[in-house]
Amino acid sequence: MAGRHILHLRFDLPPGHDAEFMERLRRLLEDFTPRVQIIEPDSAVLDLTGALQYWRRDTRALTEVVQLRALAYYGLPSAAGAGPTPTLAAMACALTPPGRRTIVDDSPEAIDAFLRPRPVRELPGVGAKTAVTLTEYGLHTVGDVADVSQHTLQRLLGARAGRTLHDCAHGHDTTIVDPTPAPATISTEHRFARDELDPAAHRRALLTLAADLGARLRDSSQITTGLTCTVRYADGSSTRRSRSLPEATHHTVLLARAAYAVYDTLGLQRARVRGITLRADALRPADRATRQLTLDAGDDKPLAIEAVTDRARARYGSHVLYPAALAINAPPLPARRRSDSSGNGR
Repeated sequence: MAGRHILHLRFDLPPGHDAEFMERLRRLLEDFTPRVQIIEPDSAVLDLTGALQYWRRDTRALTEVVQLRALAYYGLPSAAGAGPTPTLAAMACALTPPGRRTIVDDSPEAIDAFLRPRPVRELPGVGAKTAVTLTEYGLHTVGDVADVSQHTLQRLLGARAGRTLHDCAHGHDTTIVDPTPAPATISTEHRFARDELDPAAHRRALLTLAADLGARLRDSSQITTGLTCTVRYADGSSTRRSRSLPEATHHTVLLARAAYAVYDTLGLQRARVRGITLRADALRPADRATRQLTLDAGDDKPLAIEAVTDRARARYGSHVLYPAALAINAPPLPARRRSDSSGNGR
């Protein structure tokens, strides 16, 4: 879809912000265009195509106004990337520090100049394992991938993944900016005191986040049908992976298993991880579950412990009891909570 102007913003959100704050931010962005899509945990995408003529500004100038207004109204610094497709805008934003902007012009020459030198791992959907596979065949940059036929990529990665990667490497993306509010979600975040290399520390953080999500879901009598894990790295880039659960749940043990499974798909080896966000997706009331919320017979003990933990938390506080895997030196620090998108954050 030629001629589009897409803006991707990444905000430095304040600790403890709630759904009402995000709704106010959405309304501010909708002052510029009605096509605004909020992407958890900290980003927004705007389709500025129809707004440029109204505001009598080009993409760069209007992006500056959007960033300045978010800073003036809410004190929110933001990084911005803009381009003719959502993929290019997201990639540009990932490379941009807060307070700055990167604009990719809508021309074949500008798109090639931006894309071709980039490491292949920066393409959306390319995780660590896929990047290793591609580099083993000498495909180190996006330009290398773009020079390979789609058929070859499909043989390496599979039909769907190869086709998608081929399109991304050539700057093709027909995704639209969908302003429809996403189903209710709850997010929680762990930020490491320093960039963390140890996979065991990453898994302990995931367990902390799963325990926090499970407790909040049970407290609010909700269940989740899927999890999204976002890993942010030392260079400011991030990777996001989602997984649908075989059965909607609010049990910590099942959430932790799903979180580990999503993490394992990233294939992280010596990655310097700055933070991890875990999001429970598409929430719905627990009493509307299509099946009874039970665990396998082998999980009776974790379920019993979970019930005891919930009662202890309700009486003595949220961190009286915690999994033994977290008892390394001291009780774990609370995960940094994000409120749910329906406004029922706790």
